[in-house]
Amino acid sequence: MGNDVTFDEIQSKTRALMPDVVEKLKSLIRYPSVAFPGYPSEPVNAMADATAALLKEYGLQDICLIDIPGGYPAVYGEIPAPPGMPTVMMYAHYDVQPARREDGWETDPWTPVEKDGRIYGRGAADDKSGIVITAASLAIFEGKPPVGVKVLIEGEEETNSHLDAFVTAHPDLFKCDLFIIADMGNISVGIPALTTSLRGEVSCILEVQTLDHTVHSGTFGGAAPDALVSLIRMLATLHDANGNVAVQGLLSYSHKTMEYPEELYRESAGLLEGVDLIGTGPLSSRLWSKPSVTVIGIDAPSISASANILIPRASAKISMRISPDADPHRELQILMDHLRAVAPWNVHVEVREVSISSGFICLTDGSGFMAASQALETAFKKPVMEKGTGGSIPLLRVLHNAVPDAEFILWGAEDASSSRIHGTNENVDISEVERCIVAQSLFLHLLRNTR
Repeated sequence: MGNDVTFDEIQSKTRALMPDVVEKLKSLIRYPSVAFPGYPSEPVNAMADATAALLKEYGLQDICLIDIPGGYPAVYGEIPAPPGMPTVMMYAHYDVQPARREDGWETDPWTPVEKDGRIYGRGAADDKSGIVITAASLAIFEGKPPVGVKVLIEGEEETNSHLDAFVTAHPDLFKCDLFIIADMGNISVGIPALTTSLRGEVSCILEVQTLDHTVHSGTFGGAAPDALVSLIRMLATLHDANGNVAVQGLLSYSHKTMEYPEELYRESAGLLEGVDLIGTGPLSSRLWSKPSVTVIGIDAPSISASANILIPRASAKISMRISPDADPHRELQILMDHLRAVAPWNVHVEVREVSISSGFICLTDGSGFMAASQALETAFKKPVMEKGTGGSIPLLRVLHNAVPDAEFILWGAEDASSSRIHGTNENVDISEVERCIVAQSLFLHLLRNTR
């Protein structure tokens, strides 16, 4: 395909390729590529091989699996830039969240099902759709894109990634003018949006101890404090009566983005009828720029194992999403200090750090961002919005540190209203995948004029 390619040609070639793209996506879903510790490694490694094979079939001939010390391989390939043209790095990931039929899936999560224009299966949206979008955008140009291309498909995005250290140790391998991160999406199908900010995430474990052994709740209850009750009182201080985070000193980010429609949010979140939303202020700020705190686990006796005792020890894991521009070390320290300060009755408290991930903010005044907006608007035939996201991709900060002058474009086929990423019955809209391929292909074409 020559440099005088038109939008109609890109759209036509994409439409012709879509039946194969759909079958390729279905084949990738069949790999249970869960990279979490304790899960079998064979499907993850097989998925890496399948990803490399697909990219090669679609035009990326110079491809290899990079051994990532301590982790799963990254799929990497290059197509050199024509003289004077920029180079982009396309990113997606091939690992997925765990999934079991008994968790509430209507069909087997590893058997793709096509229904009502959507493909169901774990990874259909997050992020095996990103893989096929990346591959297909190269196939549109028959493996000879108008700009230089590097491709990076990670194998540990959903778990503790070892890729961060590799990028830091080998920054030249990731040198480019622009990163395309195909691991995002729109609020709803057909409404184009570029993601411009991501919240960070920090977590800690809070442990409370009141007794050195269990005792009879009738004989000793009423004077000796119970560890679980103490823990509950501490956790209750994390929010005020309106549901706002009540930890003083945390940062919030001020940035104008599209508003998140409340009814769409209620529906996509599965909020039960009559349940109030928590927090105050615009819904978009509550989801994308202000901190949020969640208790994601508690260690205490289960109901089935309960007994008439005072519980001597109880603990909770607390996850906090932080402002995109906040220092995660500072925010976590504030949270941990708060928990220590609200301990009742001089109970013994231990708070320990678990994880720290920075947020990210994309610059929106570069030529690449302008070209991406144009490509997205042309492909979707609608004005482009700017949005944030509450999720985190820690690698973005690492890539930025390695290539500080590169722009970042964040998009993809994971629509927030229906795709249910990380949840049961994950799915992706086929027409959204097609529009994303068109947009990314057109974007590569438009980048010729940014130099």
